[in-house]
Amino acid sequence: MTELVDDAVQIIARGPRSAAETAAEAMDANPLLEGATYSILEEDEDRGIWRIDAFPVTRDEADEIRKVLAGWPELKVVTEDLADADWLAMSLSGLPPVREGRFFVFGLHDKGLAPLSAVQLRIEAGAAFGTGHHGTTAGCLRVFNDLLKGRRFGKVLDVGAGTGVLAIAAARTGSKLAVGTDIDKPSVRIAGENAKVNKSNARFVHASGLNHRRVAATAPYDLVFANILAPPLVSLAQDIKGALKPGGIAILSGLLRTQERRVKAAYLSRGFRLKRRLHRDAWATLVLEKG
Repeated sequence: MTELVDDAVQIIARGPRSAAETAAEAMDANPLLEGATYSILEEDEDRGIWRIDAFPVTRDEADEIRKVLAGWPELKVVTEDLADADWLAMSLSGLPPVREGRFFVFGLHDKGLAPLSAVQLRIEAGAAFGTGHHGTTAGCLRVFNDLLKGRRFGKVLDVGAGTGVLAIAAARTGSKLAVGTDIDKPSVRIAGENAKVNKSNARFVHASGLNHRRVAATAPYDLVFANILAPPLVSLAQDIKGALKPGGIAILSGLLRTQERRVKAAYLSRGFRLKRRLHRDAWATLVLEKG
């Protein structure tokens, strides 16, 4: 049985961008860290310092993260204790609202700041991923906002929905059908609650992959969001192609810039055309059209 850590810890690695990005890519490629939670961002632009924050939930996972990071001596690695509290919600609740084009993502504490002209998306901090602050979620909202200037998407699928913010954004901007999936049951519950709060018809399914009957029954889709990780983006390329109409759009994120070429190759080889790429910090968002 895997032993849980006695106290919540955070593993922090600081160093040059090249070392941080390649170390993060090594973590993604490590099968022992498939479910590990971490982030990477630029901490000090003037000094060129980048930072990885990892949050292991077991002793084995903590040891493996430290083992991977030790492969880059340029990175200074420390482990810090986290307070015995809902630190994730506490930290995210203090973040400012996010504006990406027409979309305004906020928590209840920022409700009074929401512009009347914006598509207001209330997403509270919690255990599910996707408050709009991360470069991948923000990137998806930005490119989706820009796509809406020229067309509408009647049926939308959000793979790895997390909080459901992307499916909810689609439903709130005219999509008659918006379906989200996630392999994490609590995330599916949270996404459903967020849909109700935002008076959205988006619905969510506990599923791994795209073969669940409630997902397949409403295919093909006009647009598929997949804000996950690079390895599953590659492995799901054929399934995402099958879920899309001819001319349909795939918005892919959750990948580092260093992983962009590998993910893009998996889709171009299946007849997709690259329409746009967007970079936020170390992260990339790709917009591809099914040929």
